[in-house]
Amino acid sequence: MNSSRLIEEEDVIRRFIRYAKIDTASSEDSGTHPSTEKQKDLGRLLVGELEEIGAADIFYDEEHNYVYASIPAMDKLSERPVIGLISHMDTSPEAPGHDVVPVFTYNYDGGDIELGNDGMILSPVRFPELANYIGRTIIHTDGNSLLGADDKAGIAEIMSLAKLLCEDCRKDDPRYIHGKIAIAFTSDEEIGEGVEFFDLERFGADYAYTVDGSGEGGLEYENFNAASAKILIKGVSVHPGDAKGKMINAASLAAQFQAGLYPNERPENTEGYEGFYHLTSINGNIEESELHYIIRDHDKELFEQRKKLITARADEFNCRYGEGTVTIEIKDQYYNMKEVIDPDNMFLIDKASQAMRDNGITPVISPIRGGTDGAMLSFKGLPCPNLYTGGHNYHGRYEYCVAEVMVDMVKVLADLICSLGADNRS
Repeated sequence: MNSSRLIEEEDVIRRFIRYAKIDTASSEDSGTHPSTEKQKDLGRLLVGELEEIGAADIFYDEEHNYVYASIPAMDKLSERPVIGLISHMDTSPEAPGHDVVPVFTYNYDGGDIELGNDGMILSPVRFPELANYIGRTIIHTDGNSLLGADDKAGIAEIMSLAKLLCEDCRKDDPRYIHGKIAIAFTSDEEIGEGVEFFDLERFGADYAYTVDGSGEGGLEYENFNAASAKILIKGVSVHPGDAKGKMINAASLAAQFQAGLYPNERPENTEGYEGFYHLTSINGNIEESELHYIIRDHDKELFEQRKKLITARADEFNCRYGEGTVTIEIKDQYYNMKEVIDPDNMFLIDKASQAMRDNGITPVISPIRGGTDGAMLSFKGLPCPNLYTGGHNYHGRYEYCVAEVMVDMVKVLADLICSLGADNRS
């Protein structure tokens, strides 16, 4: 075998490719949990693999498609805090998740990568982060689907770690000394329902990390405060030849509603700590139109102001076109976990940073321009920052991950677990 292709034989890579080929797209429209039955295909597979590697406490909540397991503590470390690792099984419904064909580009040279679908190109001009991975192995799609690194890369890394630690236990000559490790895989994270039925008591962790981040070195303990908004606009349909003073065109009002929100406060025009209003869908006709938004801001006060502005826009339309023309439904989804992590649990960030540095990786601590299961779990009493996986361009056909980063991440996780299990805070 060509030496450049030996990366494919790494356990974490073989697992990732196997998981990526399983369609696990979630759905915002089903009203069930899991939102799609096909997510259970991966759930059942993971249960079987956990049994095969010798994990303990394996439990499959088949109704909700949660997988729980643990790696027992080494001798004399059973009293140490239990550290948890979590990833999610579903992929985003925003791009096709079926018939995934992972493609390897070896020894990446820094140029364009042709994806093979109608001239689609993964280019460092549009995606400059590619320049960080020259000489490494890029795993991408054939342009017809997303890849699923979000978050099957995280699952593969946790599963490879579990295999490594279980093998050490069986050899009775462990390379890694650790306390008990809790493992969980969730469903429907992509639609904001990942931990809705999560059993914290069964999971049993004192602290945890989601392995659900992006590029190499990523470490996150700040995320958006998040809400969804549904705007329903009722119109009055009249023949256009006799419409003056009578017609209320709901489709036209929907366009006006969107145009009236600040164009500089949309995802495509913001970065860092800047919040936004994001129109995710718009559809309708003269009689009725509907808009769906997500509202995001790291700052809690600004987050509340954004929700009030959306409501004020609806009130303006009702004053102008008649009460009941616009109805609005706003639902909070999750909050900024920084409130839980900083300052009382910053040792979780310090330990993760050190584990990266010990493996020659520079920690990149930055706010998440999104959210994770860990944000909700943090507010349920389980401090849970987020670690990188090695993937980029999530939720679309340009998604890719870096094989060597995934391999190294297993080592980082092992060192982190060892550090936390042996010594909690110092």
